[in-house]
Amino acid sequence: MFDPVIAPSGTLLGLLQRGRGDGTLHALTAPRAEALAALDHCVLDDPRHDWQVENRSLYYARLYLDLNGELDAIEAHLFDPEDALDTDEARTGLALAVLGHLASYGRLDALALLRRYAAGGANWAWALDELALRDDDAGLRSLAAPVLARFATDAEGEAELAAAVRDAFEPRPWRLWAEDPRESIATRVRAAHEAGSFDRWQRQMRPTGPRPGWSVQAVFDWAQQGLERGAALHVPAARCLSAVAGPEDRPEILRAARQGGDGARCTALRYLADGDDPDILDLIEAAVSDGSTVVVEAAVDAFERMRGEAAVDRARGWAHRPDPLGAAAGRVLACRGETRDRELVLAALREAVRGEGPDAATLWTLVDGAGRLGIACAAPVLRHVYRETASSHLRGRAARALAATDPSFPAGFAVECLWDCEETTRELAARYAETGDTRVVEQLRRLAADPAEEAEVQTAVRSRIGPEPDMPAV
Repeated sequence: MFDPVIAPSGTLLGLLQRGRGDGTLHALTAPRAEALAALDHCVLDDPRHDWQVENRSLYYARLYLDLNGELDAIEAHLFDPEDALDTDEARTGLALAVLGHLASYGRLDALALLRRYAAGGANWAWALDELALRDDDAGLRSLAAPVLARFATDAEGEAELAAAVRDAFEPRPWRLWAEDPRESIATRVRAAHEAGSFDRWQRQMRPTGPRPGWSVQAVFDWAQQGLERGAALHVPAARCLSAVAGPEDRPEILRAARQGGDGARCTALRYLADGDDPDILDLIEAAVSDGSTVVVEAAVDAFERMRGEAAVDRARGWAHRPDPLGAAAGRVLACRGETRDRELVLAALREAVRGEGPDAATLWTLVDGAGRLGIACAAPVLRHVYRETASSHLRGRAARALAATDPSFPAGFAVECLWDCEETTRELAARYAETGDTRVVEQLRRLAADPAEEAEVQTAVRSRIGPEPDMPAV
């Protein structure tokens, strides 16, 4: 799947793609047709870089409700002939999740679409999971026959059915069908249940996977063989080394860390770092200087895992390096540095934004560090990251850091965060947003009453309702 194309943050489409609260606020004041077109674009062409962890479905569903939006575009997308050709669940997953939320809000047209798609669509399992949470027993029973018809009655088909039952996220439909009054359905589903349970038991009793020989050299050989196959095994190999190696093996492990093959060198560096070996920091520096790309990445990762004061002291000296070790040093100081390290963390944050942009992976740690250390001078950079990043998780981290560094946050970004797509960001906003704006009070009321809202958000809202002088009763 290609990375999504994200519109500029100053446009309605760009705001909605990012899941920002301002997206909802702008959509509600824009011409309705324009707002619905942008909303449909987001739902049909998932804008998330990592759709498995970023939230958008509830955010988009609420906007469909506010705009009284039709579902024609979603219907056309789900039942397009391409559905039979592109079976990747990422193509339809967001649309199905949005329909699930709309169904929970009482949109019968969304419920009907989910039922139709579960009966005939390629990503039927996702639709069935959505229905398992929202549909009644009669609706689920009506899907038993079309879902089972997907599986042939030969041995291969029954095995596929057993795997589908075993791997279902929501077991409710299958349990319901196992008790179906139609014997042909109940018997088949019960058999699939039994076969799936037996298969799981077999896998637990006979675990598969590599089992290196129990010697230091054998562990190094296993790691190297994995690397040659394209599998990085140095992390599990280092754990094996912890069980195998004794004090007498230290010279051999040090040699591997200095000049071993890539697999052995990565394994040795990881093992020595986890054990806080006195020579590990020098070995990491050497590996970054003369190692391959794989070795450099392993060395940097091993360094960032270290928790001792020696690693933090060395990070202060490495933070100015213009290489991966310098970037890692900035992250170490962001996580474990002290007040005196603020300037180094701020410099690393600025350099990351300037050199890699507002979506750089290193920003997650640096943004957290700016908030942890209370770096007030970082607020302009944090505001830039908040506005521009396409990651709703990184934006939430930027909001949390701004709450700790920017006095204007409660009256500024905290207000729009009440409409954000991420529940953790809405929770933060519920605790900080100033209530002089009538929109804030109205949104707090809505969040408190919305059954789809997360419990943590509602707890934060209720913490604002009471004797605090800045919060009127809502």
